Amino acid sequence: MASPPDTSKTTKLERYNSYIRRVNSTKLIAASSKLLFRVTLLVALLLIFFFTINYPPLTSEKTSQNHIHTTTHNLLSSSAFYGGGASWEKQVRHSSTPHRPNGLSVLVTGAAGFVGSHCSLALKKRGDGVLGIDNFNSYYDPSLKRARQNLLSKHQIFIVEGDINDAELLKKLFDIVPFTHILHLAAQAGVRYAMQNPLSYVNSNVAGFVNLLEIAKAADPQPAIVWASSSSVYGLNTKVPFSEEHKTDQPASLYAATKKAGEAIAHTYNHIYGLSLTGLRFFTVYGPWGRPDMAYFFFTKDMIQGKSINVYVTQEDKEVARDFTYIDDIVKGCVGALDTAEKSTGSGGKKRGPAQLRVYNLGNTSPVSVRKLVAILENLLNVKAKKNVIKMPRNGDVPFTHANVSLALRDFGYKPTTDLSSGLRKFVKWYVSYYGIQSRVKKENEADK
Repeated sequence: MASPPDTSKTTKLERYNSYIRRVNSTKLIAASSKLLFRVTLLVALLLIFFFTINYPPLTSEKTSQNHIHTTTHNLLSSSAFYGGGASWEKQVRHSSTPHRPNGLSVLVTGAAGFVGSHCSLALKKRGDGVLGIDNFNSYYDPSLKRARQNLLSKHQIFIVEGDINDAELLKKLFDIVPFTHILHLAAQAGVRYAMQNPLSYVNSNVAGFVNLLEIAKAADPQPAIVWASSSSVYGLNTKVPFSEEHKTDQPASLYAATKKAGEAIAHTYNHIYGLSLTGLRFFTVYGPWGRPDMAYFFFTKDMIQGKSINVYVTQEDKEVARDFTYIDDIVKGCVGALDTAEKSTGSGGKKRGPAQLRVYNLGNTSPVSVRKLVAILENLLNVKAKKNVIKMPRNGDVPFTHANVSLALRDFGYKPTTDLSSGLRKFVKWYVSYYGIQSRVKKENEADK
């Protein structure tokens, strides 16, 4: 019987090779660790160097503020930020410069919006300097906002594309231009959409407003501020017509609550920092270049296309009515509020004395039912609406609005002059022209010239 093969040498060789592999692996890990340590150390040193250069020790508050301001200015002046350095700054200055004696220099937030675009044009046409800012969000068709932007551009009005929550951008704008006034119209609008995206209302209507006020309070000189509140703040109030003296502590929607919060915030910044603040409660604004989410707008669209529309009644089967206010009347109110706004009394964030604080209704004083609105559109469009009469859902909409505007009349001569029939006629004329609708609608409206 043969003896088994001797495998001792093979086993020893395998053990030796295994040992060598472990040694090499250990050396590789050690080398990798050293390399990783060196890279980490280098990155840390670079970061320390960067922050030392840009954020030195706070030797004094004033020195720190000046350094941060200078650093921010240098960073934002580069072509990587906000549109492109010197050329961009030149556009900002040119658009903001008044062209009449004692003209205003106004920052208009939400300038590509419905009210913002109309107000910007009105101010520019009389010789004021106007700079717009808008984030062109997609709450409704951004192409309509771009079309408004193009219209403003033809009148030498520049719109900065940015968000009011961007503190560095706002600081940059105030660094370039000593604005005398702010017309703050940027907001997340709409009552029903708040049930789908509530945080967008808090972000824009509360946080955005606070951010703007923070920048304004630190400006020297501080600008006077006119801003858009809403008739929605009256909420479940049943006293009519709605007066500025009525309570507004029962908002019926989140949108209304954020606008009411804005009024409270305005009071705080006026009291602490001396900012001059005027709130304007708009009542259902309509007209050319309007918002597609408004009833008169999508009613027009659906009626032309032969689609049915929902006409709401209250839970008690009563008519739903609105104090529809034509855009030109609203613009006159905004301009009147700007012209009568007193200067802020603060400087660099410190109050020097009592400052102006006001709130006004801007409405038409003549509520019209939704049924009547539809009837007017039927006549103008020469079509019969397919109506679904349904009860108003519990989504925050209120059944009735009616403005008392005596306070605005007394203080800056606000007096609405456009009735709903006349205003809708102008809207329909714009609508068929803007959307290129070739039909008897256009012919009917041209015949009325």
